[in-house]
Amino acid sequence: MLGHSPGTPYTETVTQISPPLSDSPDYLQRLNPEQRTAIETTDGPLLVLAGAGTGKTRVLTTRFAHILLSGRARPNQILAVTFTNKAAREMRERVGALLGTPVEGLWLGTFHALCARMLRRHAEYVGLTSGFSILDTDDQLRLLKQVMEPYRIDTKRWPPQGILGVIQRWKDRGLTPARVTPAEDSDFAGGKCCAIYTDYQTRLAQLNACDFGDLMLHMTEIMRTHPDVLAQYHRFFRYILVDEYQDTNTIQYLWLRLLAQRDGQPANICCVGDDDQSIYSWRGAEVENILRFERDFPGAAVVRLERNYRSTVQILGAASGLIAHNDGRLGKTLRPGRDDAAGEKVRVVSVWDSDDEARLVGEEIERVRAGGHSLSEIAILVRAGFQTRAFEERLITLGIPYRVVGGLRFYERAEIRDALAYMRVMNQPADDLAFERIINVPRRGIGAAAMQKFHLAARERQMPLAAAVMDLIARNELKGRAREQMTALMSCLARGREALPREGHVVVVETLLEESGYIDMWKADTSPEAPGRLDNLKELVRALADFESLAGFLEHVALVMENEENAGAERASIMTLHGAKGLEFDTVFLPGWEEGVFPSQRTLDEGGLKGLEEERRLAYVGITRARHRAIISHAANRRIYGNWQSAIPSRFIDELPAEHVTVTGAASQARQRGHGHAPVFATAFPIMARRPRVTDVPDGGATSSERGIAVGSRVFHQKFGYGTVSSKDGNRLEVAFEKAGLKRVLDTFVEKTS
Repeated sequence: MLGHSPGTPYTETVTQISPPLSDSPDYLQRLNPEQRTAIETTDGPLLVLAGAGTGKTRVLTTRFAHILLSGRARPNQILAVTFTNKAAREMRERVGALLGTPVEGLWLGTFHALCARMLRRHAEYVGLTSGFSILDTDDQLRLLKQVMEPYRIDTKRWPPQGILGVIQRWKDRGLTPARVTPAEDSDFAGGKCCAIYTDYQTRLAQLNACDFGDLMLHMTEIMRTHPDVLAQYHRFFRYILVDEYQDTNTIQYLWLRLLAQRDGQPANICCVGDDDQSIYSWRGAEVENILRFERDFPGAAVVRLERNYRSTVQILGAASGLIAHNDGRLGKTLRPGRDDAAGEKVRVVSVWDSDDEARLVGEEIERVRAGGHSLSEIAILVRAGFQTRAFEERLITLGIPYRVVGGLRFYERAEIRDALAYMRVMNQPADDLAFERIINVPRRGIGAAAMQKFHLAARERQMPLAAAVMDLIARNELKGRAREQMTALMSCLARGREALPREGHVVVVETLLEESGYIDMWKADTSPEAPGRLDNLKELVRALADFESLAGFLEHVALVMENEENAGAERASIMTLHGAKGLEFDTVFLPGWEEGVFPSQRTLDEGGLKGLEEERRLAYVGITRARHRAIISHAANRRIYGNWQSAIPSRFIDELPAEHVTVTGAASQARQRGHGHAPVFATAFPIMARRPRVTDVPDGGATSSERGIAVGSRVFHQKFGYGTVSSKDGNRLEVAFEKAGLKRVLDTFVEKTS
C-alpha cells in the first residue's frame, strides 16, 4: 500500500497500485484501487488526473476526511480550494458526513472567497483597512467612467466596459500597473489603458475598496513582497487540496504555487483535474498549468482515474478515440467501471438542413418519452447560444416542456429584445414601449431630462412618443446632440419603412440594425459575451426568412414568448456545451457538428491549433455527458439570411472510431466530405440577403445603374457621411466611407455626389 508517515516526501510517479487491505477503514473499502491510491498518497505533491465520471468529488472529499481521521492535520491546517460556492458546500457536507459531525474552522471555499479572508488580515500592506468594500460590476463601471473623464477617450470606440475587461484580464494574469509593458498597453484606448488602470487602482485605495480581481492580485503581491506573511501561511497550512485544476488562470496558479512551494520541505499539494476537460481559455484558464505540474513539483506522484461509472462502453470508446487526436495532453483512456455498461453505439445522423435537424431531435424525444424516458434525463447540447432557437420552437410546437439552462430563452435575451423593439417600431410607429427601449440603445446622449421632455410633448399633443419626437425636431425645439441623434434614428426608421415593400423584411431589418449603430455597438464591445450576441442577432435575421412578412414574424414571436413553462413539470434541457460540464443525462443530443459551427470558426481563427484542441476537448465533454445514448447530428445545408449554403461535416466526426459509431441519414456523406467549401458562419456580420422578387416597383425605385452609381462613384449616406463605392453586387454596395470605414449598404440609402 502506498502510504507514508507524516513529513516524509513522496517523490515518485505512481505506476503500481496495490489492492485494498481488509483491515482498512470502511470509507476506504468502497473505493477502487486507483481512487484509494489517490487518497492514501498523502505526503508530497500529487496530481490526480480524474477522467469524466470517475468519482473525482468522492476522491477529493474522502482524501480531506482521511487526512483528518489519520491525525495528519487539524481542520484549520487544510486549505481546500474549489471553483464554485456550490462545490465548496458539497465538499463541506460530504466531509461532515464521513466524519459523522459538522466540521468547523475549515479553510474551504473558492479562490476569491479564501483570498478575501486572507486580505482582511493583511489589508494594510496594500493601503487598505480590514473593513474594505468589494465593488460589484456596476460600481466598478461607475468608478472607471469617473477615472476616464480627464483622458477624453472616444467611448464609442473604446467603451468603459471594454477598458474594464482589459484591466480585469491584466489582473487575472497577475499584472499590476507597474508590470504592464508598453507592448501590452498599445492595443486598446490609444495606449492610455495602463494610465487609466493606475488611476483606477489609486481611486480604489482612496475609497478603501477593491474589485473582484484585486482579491487575488493583492494577496499574491503581498506574499511575493512580504516573505514573513508567506512563511506564516506555510506554517499554517500543512495540506493543500485543489479541485478542477485544469481551469486555473495565471493569478490562481501563481497564488497556489507560492503557498505550496517551500524551501527544503515537501509541497503537500494535491491537485485534482482533467486536462481533457479544459474548455475555459476564453475565461483565462490555462491548460498548461496542469500540463506542467510535474515540472513545477519535481518528483510529483501522478494517479490516473480511468474507471468511468457513468457511460457505456460505446460512448467511452467514441470519446476516448476523439480526444486521442489532441497532442497537448497527459494521456489516459476511460474504461467502464460498471458490469452493465454495454449499450448502443453513438449515432451520427446527417440531415438536409437545420429544420430537419430540429424535427429529428423533436421526434426522437417524443419516441423515447412514449417509452417511459424521463424528460429531465434528456439534454440538447449546442456549441453556441444562437443554435437554441430552432430547437425551442420545435419543442413548443410539439408541446414538449423544456428549459434553457444557464441562460435565457432565445427571444428573452437582451440583444434579441432590443432588435425586436427596432422591428416593432418600424412596423408600428405608435409602439411607445418599443420606442422607449431603443431610443438610447446604442447610447445617443438622451438623458432623463430629454426623455421627460419627450413624454410631456406626447401627452400635451396627444400623439405617440415617436411622433412627438418628430414634432419637436420639426418645430426646432430639440437642440444639439440630441437633435442630431434623434434625427438620424427617425430617418433610419423612415427609410426602413419605405424600403420594406421593395427590398423585403430580411434585408431591411438587417440594414436597420446596421445603420442604427446597434451592430457596431456590439462589435465595439470587448466582453467575452459580445461575439455570442452578434451570432444571436445573425440567427434572428435568419429566422425572419421563414416568414412572409415582418408583421407575421412579430406575431409569431409574441405567441412563442407567451408560452409559459410549468416549473413543477419534467422538462428537457437545452444548454451550451460549456454550461453542461459537470452534468450528466441518460440521452444527449449533440447537433450542429459542422465545420465553422463546431469547431467554431472564430475559435480556429483566433486560437489556431490551441483553439482546435480546446474545441476537441469540448466535443469530448459533450459526448461524456451521456450515460446511455449519444446522438450527433449535422446538416448538409444551412440557411444564412435566406440564402442556402452547403455545410461540411465537422472534422470531429471523422475522428470518431468507426467501431463505436453508427452513421445514418439522408445526406450521410460524413466520411466522404469535400474540402473546397467556405465554412458556415465564417463571414463577418452582415451578409446581405437576396431581396425577394418584386413585380410592382414603386416610383423612385430606380436601380443604382440607372442612377449612375458605379464602382468609384462618390456617394453620401445620412449616417455614414461621404464615401467611395469600392464594389457592387446588384443593389448592394460596398462603400469606403471617410469616417465610418468600409460598410455594406443598399443603393437606395445613398445619394450620388459630384
